[in-house]
Amino acid sequence: MSAVLTRFALVAAGLGLLIGAVDHPAAAAATKKLAVAVDGIKNRGRIPIAYAYCVPAAKGHTAAGANMNPSIKWSKGPYGTQSYALIVVDTDVPTVFDDANKEGKTIPASMKRRDFYHLILVDIPATSSSLAMGADSNGITESGKPPGPTPNGIRGINDYSAKNGGYDGPCPPWNDQRLHHYHFIVYALDTASLGLSGNFGGPAAMEAIAKHTLAKGEIVGTYTQNPALGRKAKGK
Repeated sequence: MSAVLTRFALVAAGLGLLIGAVDHPAAAAATKKLAVAVDGIKNRGRIPIAYAYCVPAAKGHTAAGANMNPSIKWSKGPYGTQSYALIVVDTDVPTVFDDANKEGKTIPASMKRRDFYHLILVDIPATSSSLAMGADSNGITESGKPPGPTPNGIRGINDYSAKNGGYDGPCPPWNDQRLHHYHFIVYALDTASLGLSGNFGGPAAMEAIAKHTLAKGEIVGTYTQNPALGRKAKGK
């Protein structure tokens, strides 16, 4: 578990370097809509702990999660679709981590927030209509999953570290007073390849996607490690 917390601490320390000041992905222009379904997640509903990098724990507040990518399915893109891109982004990450995961401290819900990318997968073949559960991640890889070509498309790096490719799930600070929202977004694109390679991240992918979007769809899931917020969400 210490390795998980160490990695999250490194994320906090380098957040300003890893995350660019870009528009919310959901704001990217699209002419049509795709139907998107994420297994086990209703729109605006809770994300199952099986998909999380960190899970609440009675002792120590947090523990390592199963970190499985969920099954994601989407409808066929419009005429001219040559590939798809899949983005998972948390839009509620604190801009200041000084008090993150510290006893006796809280991160106020009013704090300014930034985007944090959990998955960037581009150049998904136009013949595809899903990503199977566990196909990109079926656990925590301490050394990081490699970015680059996979059977499902080309992985970019997520915001956990500069070497982490593919999917790594939710791990918000356990003392954050804001419920985190995770956007699972699929884009239908008019090009077979965005021409991205190497250690490209969310901002670079979004810039390329914006130039080629024919349609998009998304499901938003929520997650927290804050026990008070968790109880409140259950009571809805």
